[in-house]
Amino acid sequence: MSKLWAGRTVGATDKTANDFHSSIRFDARLYRQDIQGSIAHAKMLGKQGILAQDDVEAIVNGLCELLADIENGKIEFSPDAEDIHMNVETLLTQRIGDAGKRLHTARSRNDQVATDTRKYVKTAIDELDGQLKALLSALCNKAEQHLHTLMPGFTHLQHAQPVTFAHHLMAYAEMFRRDIERLQDCRKRVDVCPLGSGAMATTTYPIDRVATAAELGFAKISQNSQDAVSDRDYCIELCACLSIVMMHLSRFCEEIILWCSSEFSYIELDDAYSTGSSIMPQKKNPDMAELIRGKSGRVYGDLMALLTMMKALPLAYNKDMQEDKEATFDAIDTTMLCLEVFAPMLATMRVNVEVMRAACDKGYMNATDCADFLVRKGLPFRDAYKIVGELVAKCIELDVTLDNLPLAEYQAASPLFDESLVQAITPEQCVAGRNAPGGPAPEAVERHIKAVRGVL
Repeated sequence: MSKLWAGRTVGATDKTANDFHSSIRFDARLYRQDIQGSIAHAKMLGKQGILAQDDVEAIVNGLCELLADIENGKIEFSPDAEDIHMNVETLLTQRIGDAGKRLHTARSRNDQVATDTRKYVKTAIDELDGQLKALLSALCNKAEQHLHTLMPGFTHLQHAQPVTFAHHLMAYAEMFRRDIERLQDCRKRVDVCPLGSGAMATTTYPIDRVATAAELGFAKISQNSQDAVSDRDYCIELCACLSIVMMHLSRFCEEIILWCSSEFSYIELDDAYSTGSSIMPQKKNPDMAELIRGKSGRVYGDLMALLTMMKALPLAYNKDMQEDKEATFDAIDTTMLCLEVFAPMLATMRVNVEVMRAACDKGYMNATDCADFLVRKGLPFRDAYKIVGELVAKCIELDVTLDNLPLAEYQAASPLFDESLVQAITPEQCVAGRNAPGGPAPEAVERHIKAVRGVL
């Protein structure tokens, strides 16, 4: 096959070099965006009088037929045509003749690929937005079921204060809500049309870039042709956003993995999202959660690949930038796959309410409330803190909990303690009393769920 760029060079490209140079094996997925961009470009050329209407009609009809054939599996792309742009143009020219050769007037593959990739990323962000909102909905549903399910809250993986399972889940809801906001903000910077920038210095033809951008659904056009063809900030920003999504998923998966263990037994994953062992018949492994945790590193790697690829490139386009697509596509595919598995895994997991509640009796998690009891009686907090610390040491010595420590021991430490202490430091009361916005009290969490549902 004769190269569309043939003329300057003589002789055939070495086969190994040709395969190395070709990107069709991964940019073939841009076929729809490439054809849509070519249709919009051809229509604009016709309106501007740059192409005859007969040629425009032949191009548009030919491209529509080609799109249908690709989607019906009737087309096999050739690595000899290098990339999706040259494959489409070659196939079109084979079908409609010279009119196909006129399609590339007033554009370059440099602005073409930038346009295609931006359109693809916009669509991907919209799909990711939908997946994250579905996950938020699943979190709200699960939280509503467990507004009164007590569990230990942790800092440093040590028992800290009692919370509810709903409150713990809604912490992740906040993380994923921020992820949605980040992606939506990223989309604003993706929504810029570079078509018409040419190879790097626009064109002498009287094109209408605004019309082309509108036809393709872009909010605005790029303002500098060199930047337009060499900008991959939007790919980097997207991968950064997806790295944060994956970090949040990984944190959540780490907790799920811990909660599934015999040491915790807080939850049990549905069999549909678990696996067994090839040798140990008793095993039920949280492999989906472990895989998601592992795949976070893969998306981080995609981000680092893009940053490293771009870090020393002079203006404008350089062939290095062909490396943008595999990393970007992989980050999108990996994150989407993880979200697709994670949401139903969460929705179907069984919560061991009694085990979580029993764990609240360990670790002296009501110590802060015990100190607050004294503060409400007028004692400075630091003095109350010291007294309760000494009481915890006494509990450890006697092998009892704060709930079971005799009132006489409390009153020996401070005469401010009285019989009302018993009710004040139950885990239920410790949680119910924390009704401030953002707190774990059922009423506070209910308000939070309502606010998140408002976003959805």
